[in-house]
Amino acid sequence: MGLLVDGVWHDKWYDTKSSDGAFQRSTASWRNWITENGDAGPSGTDGFAAAAGRYHLYVSYACPWAHRALIFRALKGLDDLITVDVVHPDMLSDGWTFSADFDGATGDRLYGKPFARDIYLMADPNMSGRVTVPILWDKERQTIVSNESSEIIRMFNSAFNGLTGNMDDYYPEHLRPEIDRINERVYDTINNGVYKSGFATTQSAYDAAVDPLFDSLDWVEGLLSDRKFLAGDQITEADWRLFTTLVRFDPVYHLHFKCNKRRLVDYPNLWNFTRQLYQWPGVKDTVHFGHIVRHYHYSHETINPHRIIPTNPDLDWDAPHGR
Repeated sequence: MGLLVDGVWHDKWYDTKSSDGAFQRSTASWRNWITENGDAGPSGTDGFAAAAGRYHLYVSYACPWAHRALIFRALKGLDDLITVDVVHPDMLSDGWTFSADFDGATGDRLYGKPFARDIYLMADPNMSGRVTVPILWDKERQTIVSNESSEIIRMFNSAFNGLTGNMDDYYPEHLRPEIDRINERVYDTINNGVYKSGFATTQSAYDAAVDPLFDSLDWVEGLLSDRKFLAGDQITEADWRLFTTLVRFDPVYHLHFKCNKRRLVDYPNLWNFTRQLYQWPGVKDTVHFGHIVRHYHYSHETINPHRIIPTNPDLDWDAPHGR
């Protein structure tokens, strides 16, 4: 995604790799919180009160982390309160761009900037760090609220309830220990595990990532044999955090990231579960397979140097899911 150092763009790879060829994900640098009354959240500063029309999301339809934020925007009825722009799926030497010459890419409709890095530089001209999506932007203070997806979905889960009347809770108090337990393993070995497999540059690094990935997929398949959702009978953020990886698994990760021990469709419970979430009201509209397939295969030159876009099997996402 490239790197900004003291406001200067450097064309470097997506995140970092250790000396043994293992993929290492960078951490988010903006960690403020929108709250109902503008009080400070668990991190960052105060002054970000929930309000209609004040906030804007910059996302990629291809990115699973940005996809989380789009899903929660839909689930919590925030479409009319939080505006959104979508980057182009190709992420090349200039990182995420606001080129609008791909179906669904919108350009930057707030400021007309050409690159996502320009949004970071508006917030801090001396910013140093990775340029990532999602970006949650405050139009009033002209700054970034957060670029940490796991925290953005928590804000969307509750901060705007007083404005929307939508009281659906995807992080309920009584299930938090189980949600946190599931999230920890899913993030490390599945959400991030596909990247650790795909971006590994040594055999040992790949083996160290791909085996835990499929161990965890087997584990989740087992959970869903006697649970409706990951944490029990109630759908929670744990399900949505897993979904954004599962919906990309067969179209992208299985082939492109060499996660090909098994396909998603080879797991009866997981395949039914993923279709159920895909068919959840409002969610289908957040899934754009054209962006997903194009981004991964066209952007990752080290993995696919000729940028061949594959013809994938047709999967019937609208088929009855049996759950």
